Amino acid sequence: MKTSRLKKARALISSKKAKAKPFDSLMITCEHGGNHIPSRYQKLFRGQSPLLSTHRGYDIGALNVARALARRADAPLFYSTTSRLLIDLNRSLHHKAVYSEFTRELPDAERATICVHHYAPYRLNVEAWLRSQIRLGKKVLHVSVHSFTPKLDGEVRNAEIGLLYDPKRKPEAQLAAQLFKVTKPAAKAEGWRIRRNYPYHGASDGFTTHLRQLFEPTRYMGIEIEMNQTVVEERLGQGQMALLFSRALATLVL
Repeated sequence: MKTSRLKKARALISSKKAKAKPFDSLMITCEHGGNHIPSRYQKLFRGQSPLLSTHRGYDIGALNVARALARRADAPLFYSTTSRLLIDLNRSLHHKAVYSEFTRELPDAERATICVHHYAPYRLNVEAWLRSQIRLGKKVLHVSVHSFTPKLDGEVRNAEIGLLYDPKRKPEAQLAAQLFKVTKPAAKAEGWRIRRNYPYHGASDGFTTHLRQLFEPTRYMGIEIEMNQTVVEERLGQGQMALLFSRALATLVL
């Protein structure tokens, strides 16, 4: 009887060991981590401190979650604390919202300077790290951490967590489905609703969308975590979110 149980236990352990993670390397980014305005451009934002402190200035709570998640997962973290109102690092340069109402009317040369100093270095550093991993034959999961305002244009968002991905990229869609499955019970226990491709669509313009154009679906998977700011505006919620996702990522297997 004991021998039979021992064999079953060993078989179970072997089966777990045989399973592999769906990625080899994990990278965390936070494009809207702060609301800092460089001194050269502060005159453009004179009197705008209240606006800079809102969701328009930055993703409230996102950077603390990204830092905690990167620490727990022992993953590299790339982040920016420059306000999206200067230039939006999560938008393509051709997107109408890459520059805000405070910067889009600047002369072309000045906008180019902002791009060279505050946009290109961040994105190129991320791309360089990804290339270094992919050259080694690794599959990379990129988790981009964001937060969203609970109400936009009069519409109340009915979720606390959103997982954004491109459903046309099969490896990414499969991984997102797994992440949703393992995260949902823990989120429910906290009273949080979790939805896929909400409150935005994962294939819309963004940094992950740009990176998908550079790297094969079998090598790069980009998922954006969107968190309701009612949860992550306080330290407690930030810690809970980081713990939830670090545990979920650790359980993902093929």
